Formats: sequence, structure tokens, C-alpha cells
Amino acid sequence: MYIIFRISFMKTAFFTGATGGLGSLCVADLSETGNWTVFAAGTNQSRLTELARLANVHSVTVDITSQESVLAAKAEILKYTDRLDAIVNFAGLTSFNSMIEGDCIAVTEQLLAVNVMGTVRVNRVLFDLVYAARGRIINCSSEAGWMKSQPFAAPYFLSKRAIEAYNDSLRRELICLGIPVIKIQPGSFETGMTQGIRDRYECVLRDTKYYRAVLQRMKPLMDSELNRKNDPAQLIKALRHALESDHPRLQYRVGTGKLLALMELLPDRVLDGIYRFFFKR
Repeated sequence: MYIIFRISFMKTAFFTGATGGLGSLCVADLSETGNWTVFAAGTNQSRLTELARLANVHSVTVDITSQESVLAAKAEILKYTDRLDAIVNFAGLTSFNSMIEGDCIAVTEQLLAVNVMGTVRVNRVLFDLVYAARGRIINCSSEAGWMKSQPFAAPYFLSKRAIEAYNDSLRRELICLGIPVIKIQPGSFETGMTQGIRDRYECVLRDTKYYRAVLQRMKPLMDSELNRKNDPAQLIKALRHALESDHPRLQYRVGTGKLLALMELLPDRVLDGIYRFFFKR
């Protein structure tokens, strides 16, 4: 009864991807404010146990690719509250792979299942709780959602472009219900996902039939981007504004790389020519 009483005087958020590096930092920040009760969702049990030790954080084991799992998470939330002031969709995967070699089909299906359909599923299942609180929905996209597509990253760009379209359509649908829908577009931050890209690069390099020389030329450029040390505090600040502002922005771009931003200024044919020169030199 004490928990239910306490939550009734606090804002509540359901946070997917809470066991990831950036997700954990954001959950910890919300815990420290003393204004939020966070239902931290993920599949990494040891990280969930750690998060549950934070003040005002309840860990919830959930696989967002499973309807049954998300419904079970909703049942868990309902033990404490009948409303949510926010859904924060931070769960996501990235990749590095060719689209004509290796396991590209399985990788693409997996990224769409998590990055896109997982977000759609969570928002659909929990929407009535958000509506009850007249809350808001925050979807995590990426700089890949609006930048020019890069080689060997098609599944990730595909999934984030889909999130952009989904987010904007949902926002315009929910205008009539007074529910803000906001997107976060982070750049590169040092997380487990960053190391995952490096690991995938090594796998593709080892197994490729067509691209060995190209990939070896790409390595310094890829490393320079992945090694950028954006301060996570920038992302935490943006998320807090998206959650708490009476007038949140439609989108928050955080940590965009200067080189990638510069590439946006180039016409597609010019950018293709640069890639062609770089790969064939």
C-alpha cells in the first residue's frame, strides 16, 4: 500500500532499453530527481537487478518482440498504478553488414522486430495508461533516421527511417487526443552497441568475398566516428526536457558528428562520387 500511495504523488514512466548503457544512465538520472517512478524494462537480468536497487525504480523483465511479454509487463505496472505519464522507447539494436553477403536477411528482420515493431507494440499495449494520465510518448530514433544512408549499415538506417515515419504519423494522429509524441535523435555515444559494431565489422571482414579492400580502407573513417566521445549528459538533458517541458520540441538532435553533418550538405551524386573515389583509390 505504501508503494501505491507514493507512486500516486509522482510521475510514472515505462522505459524500454533500460539495461543499455545510455538507458541505464537516463533511468538513474530520473531516479535521482525524486519526481519520477520508473518501470525499467529489459531482458538483462543482472542489469535489471542493479536498476531495481535505485530509488523509485521497478525493474520489469520484458521482451518487446513478444506480445505476451509486453502484456505481462502491463499487468505488472497495474499492480502499482493505472496510468503512465510517459512511455520512453529506448530499446534498439544496430548492425554492420553487407546486404548481399552473410546473414543480412536475418539481421534486417531482427532489427525491424526490435527497433520498429517493438516500439509499435509497446505504444499500442500501454497507450490507455498514457491516455489516462494525459501523458506523452518518446521514441528514440537516431541520426541515421534523417541523415544520408551509409554503406554497410542498411538494416539500421532502414529501421530508423521507419521509426521517423511512424513517429511523425503517430504524432499527427494523437494531436486530436492531446498526447505529445516526441523523437530523440542521438548521434554516436560510447556504449555496448558501439563495441557491437566493431565486432560485426571484424566478422564481415573475415567472411567477405567482395569487400576486403574496401573494408580495410573504411576502418580509419569508421573508427574516427565511433571514437567520438559525446557526453551522455547532453542526451540526459534532452530527455529530461522532452519528459518535463510543458512545450517539448518535436525532435531533439543530440551528439551529431561534424563530418556526418557536413555530408548532409552534399548532393547525392557528389556523395556517391566521393564514396566511389574512396573505395577504388
